[in-house]
Amino acid sequence: MTLDVDTFLAILAMAAATMLTRLSGIFLVRRLSIGEEMREALDAIPPAVLMAVIAPTALATGWAETIACGVTVLAALRLPLLASVAIGVASVVVLRAAGH
Repeated sequence: MTLDVDTFLAILAMAAATMLTRLSGIFLVRRLSIGEEMREALDAIPPAVLMAVIAPTALATGWAETIACGVTVLAALRLPLLASVAIGVASVVVLRAAGH
């Protein structure tokens, strides 16, 4: 196995950007007062990101993935993000196994 320097640097840059955004969010939230409307808007972000990630899968893969995406959407309407992702992963595993 060889290490491509450009790929390694890209991974490091993405990791740094991710950590910088997370840390800056923590520091910014301490300095801002968040009203109820802002809190509701911020609470809507994780499900929106989840849908943006799974939508291409629902449209570009097989039936098991498409059904699992629908199950994930339904779970995201009621459950926290992590639980929704877990249910989506479990459902695609079960549906793929049922198809083979």
